[in-house]
Amino acid sequence: MARVLAIETSCDETAVAVVEGEPSWPTFAPRQLSSVVASQIDLHAAYGGVVPEVASRRHVETLPFVLEAALQEAGLGVADLDAIAVTCAPGLVGSLLVGLMAAKTLALLYDKPLIGVHHLEGHLFSGFLTEPDLRPPCLCLLVSGGHTSLIWMKDYGEYQTVGRTRDDAAGEAFDKVARLLGLGYPGGPPIDRWAQQGDPNRFPLPAGKLDHPYDTSFSGLKTAVLRLVQQLQQEGRELPVADIAASFQACLTRVLTEKAVACAEALGLSTLLVTGGVAANRELRARLLEAGHHKGLRVIIPPVALCTDNAAMIGAAGLCHWLRGEISPLDLGVASRMPLEEIPALYGKGGRDYREVLTGSAVAL
Repeated sequence: MARVLAIETSCDETAVAVVEGEPSWPTFAPRQLSSVVASQIDLHAAYGGVVPEVASRRHVETLPFVLEAALQEAGLGVADLDAIAVTCAPGLVGSLLVGLMAAKTLALLYDKPLIGVHHLEGHLFSGFLTEPDLRPPCLCLLVSGGHTSLIWMKDYGEYQTVGRTRDDAAGEAFDKVARLLGLGYPGGPPIDRWAQQGDPNRFPLPAGKLDHPYDTSFSGLKTAVLRLVQQLQQEGRELPVADIAASFQACLTRVLTEKAVACAEALGLSTLLVTGGVAANRELRARLLEAGHHKGLRVIIPPVALCTDNAAMIGAAGLCHWLRGEISPLDLGVASRMPLEEIPALYGKGGRDYREVLTGSAVAL
């Protein structure tokens, strides 16, 4: 079996995992041997969002312990592994650097190849951990705090973004509406809970109209909720939190479902993968599964632990690249933004091979 250690520190989760798969291609069937995630939610809740400097410092403090726990859970040492995978883009630069420096150090100390992984590609590969028989082509609806995209996975490593948000990502909209309703941070879980008790039809909210059929815009929806809350407060009425949450959630999940299904049909794709933190939302999952059933579309939604940021998905993507002979140079850097289409730049040409660096006189970590 081929085994990869993976490190994920792109935002506010410190995560390490060990993933294994068949050393064959393309039936590599990734499987997680361990996955440990240390969340910083409580640390950032007081600020209403992630503070980059605070996140970076916590990664430095936490990563050694998470690494040790993941190796113990897998029953392996670094010497037993075939490669080191790490998220290098996109994300918070300081947070990404912590993970990358750790991965480079392990690669040097243990003479292991380094594999830089695009965070969004990692989310796509959570589907392969969920359904080992999943094969491209397929469409992925990626919905998180920072991203809302429809990604056409034509083949391994070959992606085309066919729909994206024009403003707020879905998760960002959840966070901002939750703040308006006094539900705290992060906003997704409490809105999901309150919506179960509310009337989704009480407040008609705008879905947002765009010329592009698969792009999304949630700034108008967020503003509509703001005005609704302000109007109710000016009238001295108690906020019907459950009904507002239900109406907001129904509108947002309906938009995502309709666009994802329409896009899959237009591209002639039979499989829809749904991932990212917002994929944990119960109403979104239910709507997509129901729509998939009616349209004859296979809908794959990973367990919640694989939807949110984790290192197992990074390990699965890293394993794929390693089996394809794609290795990153040790002068690999980080990037706060990087389109999926630029993934090939992370491997091979354009940088030094790790074995060259190991034999050189100086290494810049």
